[in-house]
Amino acid sequence: MLPHQWAQPCGGHCTHKYAALTQIPWRVFCKKGCDADGETWEECLEECNEICYKDPVLKDQQWSAYIDRSPGAASYSEECFHACVSGCGYKLEIEQDKVDQARPNRPCKPPPPLKPAPVQKPPPLTTKPGEPTEDIPCTSA
Repeated sequence: MLPHQWAQPCGGHCTHKYAALTQIPWRVFCKKGCDADGETWEECLEECNEICYKDPVLKDQQWSAYIDRSPGAASYSEECFHACVSGCGYKLEIEQDKVDQARPNRPCKPPPPLKPAPVQKPPPLTTKPGEPTEDIPCTSA
């Protein structure tokens, strides 16, 4: 038996899909989708939500979400979710279209509020209008 025959087909699909060295974390999360305990598509999606998004570790203590081992930044959590869902799709033999349409059950973070551009006020005049100032010559060139 050859080594590539030892791996489960689901894990092999993940390895193939996330083959680049920079995609190793997503390969890991894809394989977590393969290994998810859920027997249905919905259960597997819920596990991917739990794996990829931060929740408070201590009940009613939002700050404890930082202890959670999920990927962290919102964009990483989204990438993690899509990789995990890919694994679920391979495991449960779900059509690629349905896998691509899967969305996390977490609300998207709202975009940062737009700050109005600061209005620059002109410096206060220390001289009266019509009086020459020191940095402006009185004669033209």
